[in-house]
Formats: sequence, C-alpha cells, structure tokens
Amino acid sequence: MAELVRLCEPAVVSAYPITPQTHIVEYLAKFKADGVANYEYVRAESEFTAASVVLGASASGVRVYSATSSQGLLLMTEVLFNIAGMRLPVVMTCANRSVSAPINIWNDQQDAVTIRDSGWLMFYGETVQEVLDLHLLAYRVAESLSLPVMVNMDGFILTHTFEPVNIPNKALIKKYLPNYKPVLGEYLNPAAPKSIGTFVNPKHYFEIRQELFEDVRSSVKSIKKNMKEFKKVFGRDLDLVEYYGDKNAKTVFFAMGSVAGTVKEFINQHNKVNKDKLAIVKLLCFRPFPEEELAAVFKNVKRVAVLDKAISMGAEGILSGELKRALYGKNKNLLIKDYVVGLGGRDITLALLGDIYKDISKTKTDELIFKGK
Repeated sequence: MAELVRLCEPAVVSAYPITPQTHIVEYLAKFKADGVANYEYVRAESEFTAASVVLGASASGVRVYSATSSQGLLLMTEVLFNIAGMRLPVVMTCANRSVSAPINIWNDQQDAVTIRDSGWLMFYGETVQEVLDLHLLAYRVAESLSLPVMVNMDGFILTHTFEPVNIPNKALIKKYLPNYKPVLGEYLNPAAPKSIGTFVNPKHYFEIRQELFEDVRSSVKSIKKNMKEFKKVFGRDLDLVEYYGDKNAKTVFFAMGSVAGTVKEFINQHNKVNKDKLAIVKLLCFRPFPEEELAAVFKNVKRVAVLDKAISMGAEGILSGELKRALYGKNKNLLIKDYVVGLGGRDITLALLGDIYKDISKTKTDELIFKGK
C-alpha cells in the first residue's frame, strides 16, 4: 500500500500510528527519510490532527493521503464530515479493526461502517491486490468528483499478509492517474479567493446537504466508468458487485471484504458434491450502495445469507439492513437472513459456513421475508 501511494505522488501525507495500520505510514515515513519521495510528511499527535492536516492540504489544491483504523477513525469523525461537506478529494486507507470496549485489536468491520453517513465513498477489498487496485480507483474517482474516498482492508487478515501483488509501473499509473490539477477557483488560492465550509443559515444548509447526497448517490456511474478504464489500462477487473459460483444458484451468500475468499472456497467444495448449487455476491462498493446492480443480481435468487462483520446495536447487522432497504419490494419471494460473524477477529471457518447454509436451507421463504435473525 505504501509503495502504491508513493507512486501516486501525493503532496502531503499525514497520519498517526495505530494497529494494524501502522506499517503503511511507517514505510511512507521511511520513503521520505530515504529521499525516494517528495511529499511533505506530517507526523501528527493524534488522528484528529492527521485528518485536519490532510483537510487543509487538500483545500489548498494538492493530492493528499492518510490512513487509520478503529478508534483512530472514530476520533477523526468530526473532520471526516467536514472533508466530505467541503467536497475535498481526500483518499484514506482504513485497516478495519474492532472498536472498544473491551479493547480488541483484531478484525471486524464495525469501525468504517459506523461513519457510513459522513459523505465518504467507501470501497472494500477482498485481497491485497484488490485493495492496491482500489487505491488507484479511489484517487481517480475522488479527484474527478470532488468527493473523499475510503479504501477498507481487513486488519491483520490483509494488512499483515504476504502475497504476490502486481504494483504497476509509474508510466501506467500516470496514464490512469495524471497529475492532480484542480481548477483555479475551486480551492484556496490568493489569486482566486474563495471560502470553503463557511457558516450558513437554514435557508441554504438544506440544499447544500442535498447536493452532497445526490452527488454521492449518482457517483455509481462515475465509479463504473472508471472501473472499465482501469481494466483497459491494467488488465484487471474491478466491479461494484462480483458474482461467484453457479449462475443459477437459488441460495447465495452476501459479504464484503476478505471473508469472500473463505466463502468462495466453501462454494467450490460444496458445488462439487451437492445438487443445490451455491454462489456469493461480493460487495466492493459500500458507499454509494449499488441498489440497481444488486436488484439485478438477486432477481431470481430465493435465499440470501448475509455475512455481517458489524452490528447496529438494538437493530441488526448493518450490511443486512442495507440490503433489505435496497431490495424492498423488488423480489417479494426473497428471504434475507442475517448472520453476524467474525466480531473481534473470531474465525469464520468452512464449518461455520456449512452450519449457516444448513440453517438458511431449512427456512421456508414464505415465513421470514425480509426478517433478520
């Protein structure tokens, strides 16, 4: 991740170390110290400050980067809302980790989904390669739409995994991601004075927030367009929604992040010996939530087992709730059943997936339509 960010040539990098994100910013600091990077590296005393530094730098019209995790992300919350509201194209990595209390440093996805309403676009990668690719997409989308983008990678499962990856050369990166050149008058510059994020009264606030809402929601088109361009330049696929398994499967898993790899292995083993074929729908883009694409892929499905690695206390798994909202009224024969798994780094095993499959298989679709467990 650090090497890819270096090749993207941000002008300012600022972060505060927090497990399991620390190694990314340590390498970025080392690149600067070794003279192989030209960005300004600001070592902040807190995540709140780190977010504030990249906010200010981005507002001055330069490419920026930060990274964080868990409690650090939550400490940034006020600034994250400001970054989105000021329409700044900040790119940040979140190494997903559980939140306190009790203290736990292992992976789930509670941290990032907690700030899902801040106005940031949010991507989730299954593998280290996919996360690396998503950073390139993130910069391209952020700078074309003037919206911040958060790339999520599961802590330890991906942040501390060694695997072969293809890091594109600088020429290819430049082809896909040219130098950032914002239009004069759209950032802070004495030559074209303007104010950003100023005080507004009720007469104007509503419209400004509505514009942000509409732009986040409509960003689906731009993301899809830039994904196609990514394939042309780098030869690898990125899709809002990925379908894996039997094309006629009636029982489907739904998940995002690294757990998709485990589910794919379970599906491979299951489909070899069973008549009831399975598939998984992997969500790569959580914000904006790709409602039309999901409605199309679930059109003929009978059962969906949602694997949720985060929960809304007093309600249900967050991913499950999002899917039910998106599909409400579009497939009246669809059972969506919520399974909260993996909190605090609890293993998600093939045996557990087998138990989930058995449980959802014995539920009649006319008994629990749009009800979570």
